[in-house]
Amino acid sequence: MADLKTEAIRNVVLLSHNGAGKTSLSEAMLFNAGVVTRLGTVEDGNTTSDYEPEEIKRQSSIQCAILPWRQHDIKVNTIDTPGYADFIGEVLTALRVADGAVITVCAASGVEVGTELMWRLVQERSMPALIVVNKMDRENADFLSCMEEIQTKLDKKCVPIQLPIGSQSDFQGIINLIARKAEKAAQESEMPPSLKEQAEEAREKLVERIAETDDDLTTKYLEGEEITEEELAMGLKKATISGAIAPVITTSAAQNLGVKQLMEAICQYLPSPKDVPQEKAINSLTQEKELITLDGDAPLATLVFKTTADPYVGKLSYFRVYSNTLYSDSHIWNVNKNQAERLGQLFIPRGKSQEPTPQVIAGDIGAVAKLAETGTGDTLSHKDHPLMLDPIEFPYPPYTVAVYPKTKADVDKMGAALARLCEEDPCMQVRREQDTNETIMAAMGDSHVEVTIEKLRRKFSVDVRVDVPKVPYKETISVSAKAEYKHKKQTGGHGQYGHVFLELTPLPRGAGFEFIKKVVGGAIPKNYIPAVEKGVLDALKEGVVVGYSVVDMRVTLYDGSYHTVDSSDNSFRIAGAHALRKGVGQAQPILLEPIMLIRVTVPESYTGDIIGDMNSKRAKVLGMVPQNGFTTVEAEAPLAEILRYATDLRSLTQGRGTYTMEFVHYAEVPTHIAQRVIGEAQKAQEKD
Repeated sequence: MADLKTEAIRNVVLLSHNGAGKTSLSEAMLFNAGVVTRLGTVEDGNTTSDYEPEEIKRQSSIQCAILPWRQHDIKVNTIDTPGYADFIGEVLTALRVADGAVITVCAASGVEVGTELMWRLVQERSMPALIVVNKMDRENADFLSCMEEIQTKLDKKCVPIQLPIGSQSDFQGIINLIARKAEKAAQESEMPPSLKEQAEEAREKLVERIAETDDDLTTKYLEGEEITEEELAMGLKKATISGAIAPVITTSAAQNLGVKQLMEAICQYLPSPKDVPQEKAINSLTQEKELITLDGDAPLATLVFKTTADPYVGKLSYFRVYSNTLYSDSHIWNVNKNQAERLGQLFIPRGKSQEPTPQVIAGDIGAVAKLAETGTGDTLSHKDHPLMLDPIEFPYPPYTVAVYPKTKADVDKMGAALARLCEEDPCMQVRREQDTNETIMAAMGDSHVEVTIEKLRRKFSVDVRVDVPKVPYKETISVSAKAEYKHKKQTGGHGQYGHVFLELTPLPRGAGFEFIKKVVGGAIPKNYIPAVEKGVLDALKEGVVVGYSVVDMRVTLYDGSYHTVDSSDNSFRIAGAHALRKGVGQAQPILLEPIMLIRVTVPESYTGDIIGDMNSKRAKVLGMVPQNGFTTVEAEAPLAEILRYATDLRSLTQGRGTYTMEFVHYAEVPTHIAQRVIGEAQKAQEKD
């Protein structure tokens, strides 16, 4: 569509709890629009949006997919998203560039945990939404019961604009309440007599609700005048875009019933980029905010919202143009990285395929390959007027695993492969834990980890195994002590001689390590003192009790002796290390554990369960903050007790809770627990 205008674009995100039928809906829409010639199914693994092997295997989406189709003169970019909580980052990615939402509810299962979460995310963004009661052909499908749940658990503003004709195996089509027509297999007919009374009652409620949102319609309604079909449709569009009404539609994606009417509703009631409030961007030259406009001569602002990494194709960057037009084979400026980029051929993405395009206009979504510096969340603009859009805010990944390569070949490739996957998935982080010598991968949950491991194997031929991360305990001393060590060795020719006296003093938590030199009278020559310090540091890293590094201690070198021939740097280094180990053993060493600040947000009804669980985890509850039906519980808890809190929280709250945690300080491990930890560490050392 060469003459595509911004006002003829709809950017729509499909949201739901896992298994409510988003992918089947998107496939039916593509089929009805003539984009695909046969209707793929999730079960057969041949849908346009679920094309990754991991998705086909699980019969579930794990990433968002861009699926454009056209109806009349309107282009709709539908973005199919995962419904499983572990892949919430993909949902946030899609929400950032969408102007409207379609929230799918299973007619048999009703409003589930994921439905409530998606509704909350949409409302937080004041995004217009349609609700789709899907799977009306399923056993136990019940539209009225589902509608009651929607209005109770989501909002009273969710109002049906259709009624189903039949249900389960008898589902035949829908009644359009505004037009007062039955539509079966896209053929209009009169309403079935058995549903006429129910339909008229539902229509009256709809008319009243629409009239409440418009002063002119309110006047007509109160004066008993007939509101025309066109006025109702226009009033419903305004009310939907303003968020006053969320129209409810009913479909069976598997039977392709009601889907064409859904497509009409998307085009008619959801907003174009011109119908929503325009964003503000920061001019990186002036550091002032500017309102983005959709005028043809406005400064360019393009947000990269998704990146995929492929070892063969390379990097593919998905973007939305917010103002001006982006052209193929042009030069662009990455505002975040302060780097120039060369754009090659632009594409219109559709699932795993891409259609070349010379340009992408304001409001539309496109893709480009092989950008050198650009990552997810970066803004592409022009250097002479660089505008930076707000990036996407991704959640903290709370679920951690230690990652180990299976073979020597995997050792060499693992780091680079993990870095590529982190670039593709901002909800995944990888770091090296120096204290335990482990590679730690942080993700959103166990399924997220499983998918990542499969991608490592498939995309980069890297095999890894994962385990629960070790807790980075530390050692320290509880009392002062003095220690002496003389390293003396005669081996023919030059021998070895180093003799030191150390005083060890405990320091406050978090103070670290101090080395003090108080040698007088030349007992140890100055040139050997750095070697003593190196030896002390060597012993600190290796630990004394069970190999954890020693912290929060002052070591004072106050005396010693040397030999004019046999003394050397290495001799004093050895002496320093041995003296330190001896001193720590005499200074009543204790074990320290990392304490994390954890913030758990749950519906109010779960607050008691969370606090009880926290108490069982040796946590210290600091406070509670209630807000909008939710409570955030703040506590300090030992890392050892909450390594798998993601799983515990999901079980406690049926998936309704979220949390973040961050390191705050180290604290002494209770004696009875320290004995167990030391025993387990000693067994592990013996095994190794």
